[in-house]
Amino acid sequence: MSKSDSISMSVIRRLPRYYRFLSELDEQHVERISSNRLAQIMHVTASQVRQDLNCFGGFGQQGYGYSVGQLRLEIQNILGLNSRRPAVLIGAGNFGTAIAHHIDFEKLGFSLAGCFETDEGKIGSRLMDGIIIRNEAELESFCREQKIEAAFLCIPKQTAESVIGRLYRLGVRCYWNFSHYDIAAKYPDAIVENVHLNDTLMTLSYRITNSN
Repeated sequence: MSKSDSISMSVIRRLPRYYRFLSELDEQHVERISSNRLAQIMHVTASQVRQDLNCFGGFGQQGYGYSVGQLRLEIQNILGLNSRRPAVLIGAGNFGTAIAHHIDFEKLGFSLAGCFETDEGKIGSRLMDGIIIRNEAELESFCREQKIEAAFLCIPKQTAESVIGRLYRLGVRCYWNFSHYDIAAKYPDAIVENVHLNDTLMTLSYRITNSN
């Protein structure tokens, strides 16, 4: 088992927050920060900050704290944000289109290579600069040619199973999944990030209901 395999998902899921806050500090020209101050920003303890960062080597200096710019770059490398993994967007409805327009994939480790739809009214139209919406029938040939590594799934659950099966047979193992289909149950070796917006809204509702 590699060192990375022993790092808990709770630590890994905090890394994007570290990166986001450090990026904001870097833009404000803050040069260094203590673990106590970073903990306040993160809403965790200073001990938690040190434990989290020690999983990857520490990066701090006794009496100095952390170099904001250097720590930001270290976390950027840990997250693999310098990569440009070719990906496809499946589904160009309102939600898929919004994802394409508002997410800067190239700053987040991916390159959007293509978009696929079954709706003939959308096929052939421009999704964004350099991306024309393609017929889903072209999925296999495109993925092989572009060596696609990841898929962003903005499709209904009822159509997801067949599309994911096709992608999996093509060797695509990484999914940003908005479809609510349980990919991991059928493909346990897949790397999946499930996004359930309804769940977060229900959580907000619970917190409001129980706030007093």
